Amino acid sequence: MAYPHLMAPLDLGFTQLRNRIVMGSMHTGMEDRLKHVGELAEYFAERARGGVALAITGGYAPNRRGWLLPLAGDMTSKRTAHRHREITGAVHDAGGKIALQLLHAGRYAYHPFSASASSTKSRINPFRARALSGGAVERTIDDYAAAAVLAREAGYDGVEVMGSEGYLINQFLAPFTNHRRDEWGGTPEGRRRLPVEIVDRIREAVGPDFIIVYRISLIDLVPDGQTWDETVALAQEVEAAGATILNSGIGWHEARVPTIVTSVPRAAFVDLTARLREHVTIPVTASNRINMPDDAEAILAAGQADLISMARPLLADPAWVEKAAAGRPDEINTCIACNQACLDHTFQNTRVSCLVNPRAGAELELEIEPAAVRRRFAVVGAGPAGLACATTLAQRGHDVDLYEAAQEIGGQFNLARRIPGKEEFAETLRYFRGLLSRTGVNVFLGAIADVPSLAAAGYDEVVLATGVTARVPAIEGIDHPMVRTYAEVVEGAEVGRAAAIVGAGGIGFDVAELLVHDTSPTLDLAAWRREWGVGDPAQTRGGLTAPVVDPPARRVHLLQRKTTRMGKGLGKTSGWVHRMSIQAKGVEMVTGVEYERIDDDGLHVRVGGEPRLFEVDTVVICAGQEPRRDLLDGLVAAGVTTHVIGGADVAAELDAKRAIRQGTELAARL
Repeated sequence: MAYPHLMAPLDLGFTQLRNRIVMGSMHTGMEDRLKHVGELAEYFAERARGGVALAITGGYAPNRRGWLLPLAGDMTSKRTAHRHREITGAVHDAGGKIALQLLHAGRYAYHPFSASASSTKSRINPFRARALSGGAVERTIDDYAAAAVLAREAGYDGVEVMGSEGYLINQFLAPFTNHRRDEWGGTPEGRRRLPVEIVDRIREAVGPDFIIVYRISLIDLVPDGQTWDETVALAQEVEAAGATILNSGIGWHEARVPTIVTSVPRAAFVDLTARLREHVTIPVTASNRINMPDDAEAILAAGQADLISMARPLLADPAWVEKAAAGRPDEINTCIACNQACLDHTFQNTRVSCLVNPRAGAELELEIEPAAVRRRFAVVGAGPAGLACATTLAQRGHDVDLYEAAQEIGGQFNLARRIPGKEEFAETLRYFRGLLSRTGVNVFLGAIADVPSLAAAGYDEVVLATGVTARVPAIEGIDHPMVRTYAEVVEGAEVGRAAAIVGAGGIGFDVAELLVHDTSPTLDLAAWRREWGVGDPAQTRGGLTAPVVDPPARRVHLLQRKTTRMGKGLGKTSGWVHRMSIQAKGVEMVTGVEYERIDDDGLHVRVGGEPRLFEVDTVVICAGQEPRRDLLDGLVAAGVTTHVIGGADVAAELDAKRAIRQGTELAARL
């Protein structure tokens, strides 16, 4: 058997999981309205058909005060429980099990009647939470138990008690947010009384044959968080109270240490799971940045965990488990941890999807069905948009020729994968290379398509996915030998020891990251932890230590014309990581720049009306892109039905999420 540890069943005594893969909780945006129950049912059922043993839903509040948002999803009525039977029934019909996550947002609640252990305000929320009274704490515990009973009536196999990521239970556990002096605070025992009581009352209410997963924060990564001894004591007390499984949680949402973005090394925190496993007898689950079977199997084989929890990897590929079980890991559409269509959407209150799999969260809307009539298509350009379109067309049964001027597929992804912290982007290209072969797309590399040949070939339709060209700003001296385009730099062109970057969009930040590193820190876990100040929670509360940043490889200045905050357009959940990373390396970020000229002395500008000279060896141009669609008018004039997608359609800023979605949606309807 491929991956024998990963595919081994797990006996929980009263029930059995068919393998060791848990689909971790992720709020999709479909939880908050009962009208989306059917869509949620298909979303989870598709993952169950793909082999997931146990899925965990997004968070549902045990009471209204615990809502994440006004009118957010909760499990507080028999009517709601009845509607959820559609979800649980679909998962059970597909051979899987499913647990409802119970989540009280605490001070993370985005409404004015939020409540927490003490009256505090989070840096990521405009509302100040009120302190729960002792009576309100007791009622909250009862609400958890009542919600678990309703979950059982709804057909769920269990519940997950969300005690991590900085939500209410975590807020009671940490001195950082619990300033109480009553029986719910004051001492470590008092602070952990809430979760222990919740698990105990849930177990009493639901009986012995119901899964209770407790999501435990192994490292808070906030000042005055929990110590390791407190975490171990909590795990043991939660086990004694009746928990079935412990699931690893890492960091609070407001922590200033990244825990799941693509620059975090794979399995970066699994050592903490392994340490906890030594202190309990119930199964322990590893999580965070585990996205491929080889890594998951190695963790289980080494005895570091009993289960593997993945959320985003199962958005990217609902058949992940099935492919791993069949020994076909190369066919997995790997999560690249970009967050652009999943967590960024979650924190913008929009429907979750996936950059590399736009069907995620839209399973009933974006169906890839066999074509009624087989036709011939040409797709010009093998960047993300062209790859998605060509392979989807071929999956539907069409004949597809794919033309790419370069000697390899990938387009802008071939640049992205070279950026320190974005190595995972290479996995998407590996996936598409295999998919092109399996679907029978005819790939022509180093082939420059032109209008006469495309028109003469007799294609039914042509898709232009020809991408972008770099925009060259009108700066005097732009043709100076010290000037480089971003593509030249990323592909290895020589750069001096001091550089100025013109343009501070996503590409400008990527180039800055590249220039301040000689090697990628993400390939060295120890170096990554050192630079972000990730310590041992046994040595310091919350696991924080002083960051130790290696000197930058170069002196770098990042410049933009706008006077707005630099990096404003970066991802909601990853932009702060990019900003902090290059700031720590001493990158100077300058806004409100007027560019005057480039000469042997360097880059001459005006900032706030005052002249300034950046004495640099290299000026890198990252000033945006322009669509490349020079074939369009000729094809239209020749009477060829032509579609334009990806950067060739819109080149405001490179957007692989839009490009892959456009390519897939177009191919699904042609």
